Amino acid sequence: MTDSRECPCGRDRLRDDAARWFLRLQAPAMSVEERQHFHAWLDEHPIHRDEIQLLQGIWSATDLVPRERLQTLCERPAARPKRRPLLRYAVAAGLLAVAVGLGLFSGLGSPTEYSAEFATALGERRHIALPDGSMIDLNSRSRVRIRFAHHQRRVELAEGEALFSVEHDAGRPFTVEAGNGQVTVTGTRFDVRRDADNTRVAVEQGSVKVQGRDAPQAQFVNLTAGFGTRIDAQGKVAAPYAINADELTAWRNGKLVFNNAPLRDVAEEVSRYRGKPLRVGSAAVGNLLLTSVFRADNPEALIKALPNILPVAVHTLDDGSQEIIAR
Repeated sequence: MTDSRECPCGRDRLRDDAARWFLRLQAPAMSVEERQHFHAWLDEHPIHRDEIQLLQGIWSATDLVPRERLQTLCERPAARPKRRPLLRYAVAAGLLAVAVGLGLFSGLGSPTEYSAEFATALGERRHIALPDGSMIDLNSRSRVRIRFAHHQRRVELAEGEALFSVEHDAGRPFTVEAGNGQVTVTGTRFDVRRDADNTRVAVEQGSVKVQGRDAPQAQFVNLTAGFGTRIDAQGKVAAPYAINADELTAWRNGKLVFNNAPLRDVAEEVSRYRGKPLRVGSAAVGNLLLTSVFRADNPEALIKALPNILPVAVHTLDDGSQEIIAR
């Protein structure tokens, strides 16, 4: 619900800002700094995300608009309505006209087919709006390939981590392939992280089916909200276990949250946000547990704080990487 009493900036300004940000999100050439500003705006108030999702719904509805009508929008801008409550829709029509003029909308003539590839650099996060109304939030150093067809929606998580908010469509299941596993849903919200030797799946809302990519259809694990699993390098899916979804997806707000996390896992996570890897020097050091919260854009602060929290020291190696050793 968009209520000016709930958002300090006011309803009209909120809708104008959301429309401008939505148009920028459709352009492939968006700088890291711009995306950081967008995520800061998105995190200012829950209604901001609601407005972006509403505009995505309007954007997706253009699949039903004939080519000739969209071309008319490009040639003849929509008249500004007299009633301010309709501003959102006037802005939406305007951004659609601009988008078509720039060649950003590619669904004409084939409303159910779509393909794209998105990636993030070190320290970058990216919010992606898909034509079906689904959303993808990409973590640092992540890459996805998207292929939508008439009867299926497929995404490959080539590397990194992504949070998926999937619009329900029973006729077109949404499948995420990552490593030796795949996740299938019709509509839900879940996080997938692909590492070198395994893939982790965590469900925030709804339910998903997880299976090894080459496993028989009868062999799968069902996950509901608050549960997760891992898929190993051989495609074996572990039994479901309880997870804290807020902690696992804290990266969306620029945070790294560790709650009794083994130091080997901490080092692996921190390495995703820095140019050189962070390693543990021994199994004993890797088994030490850490509970703390740090900023994802400042992993050096975590490394600097470790010797004050645990009985360890951090040693810098010749190649610039760092190793955590016992003190």
